[in-house]
Amino acid sequence: MSDLPIVLLPLAADEDALDACLAALDAATPAGTSVWLADDAQAGPRGIALVERWLQRTRLQAEYTRRAHPIGQAAHLQEMLQACAGTDVVVLAADACPLPGWLQQLAACLARDPAIATATPWCNAGEAAGWPRLGEVCAPPSDPATTAQACASLAPQHPELPAAITHAVALRGSALLRAGGLDTASFGSWYAALIDLSLRLSGLGWRNVLCETAFVARGGEGAALPGELDVLAARWPAWHARLAGFLMHDPLRQPRERLADLHAQLHARHQHELFSAPAPAGDAA
Repeated sequence: MSDLPIVLLPLAADEDALDACLAALDAATPAGTSVWLADDAQAGPRGIALVERWLQRTRLQAEYTRRAHPIGQAAHLQEMLQACAGTDVVVLAADACPLPGWLQQLAACLARDPAIATATPWCNAGEAAGWPRLGEVCAPPSDPATTAQACASLAPQHPELPAAITHAVALRGSALLRAGGLDTASFGSWYAALIDLSLRLSGLGWRNVLCETAFVARGGEGAALPGELDVLAARWPAWHARLAGFLMHDPLRQPRERLADLHAQLHARHQHELFSAPAPAGDAA
């Protein structure tokens, strides 16, 4: 679908997580959406077979590419971003499970403010964008449809985040061109490269925001490679203090609590509708 960003899915070696990701992606994303599954020689035979079966049945307009030899997370993703030539994209982690409406909400977030360069949805393991609790790895939502509906019911304010987060992030193509893409000479992980990119974008006047109307679940948080956090600290001396201050003062407390209230209301309403529905004809004693 031309009005939605391209979904970039760099594959990883965890086959069970990939299977769940592909199933959720297909179920939660509008038919015809452009999706690029890119394999940096990470998927094994079972993973490749999973992808091939999924490609045969998906409703999405999906393509799969595989490198003969790996070049690393950040370098591989930079190749993907360069191939998209300034187009808006959403990078989805291969162990993440998007909830219904996720991509439409991220696209709407980018459209609301041309200064937004990155938009990150809520996540149960979302670090600064964590819900129901900040900075903790919680269980994925047991009721994805209700959680998605609650998110979509929030008034979109799009508050600032310290940096974008790797479970899922929408990237404005024009901002990427302005910032020069990922620094693959300094960072090998997508986790560290995305933080560096976010801080460079912020320095250029762009915004890194929370898309509070979308949710993408994940089993755990991302991680930097050894030594990369030291590189970030040397390049961005205020980064760790900024992140610590964000976690301490929790400026997202109010939208997080509002989401919890909406979720509870919708859950109670759905339970009431379930148990108050009339019995089908012929079931009465």
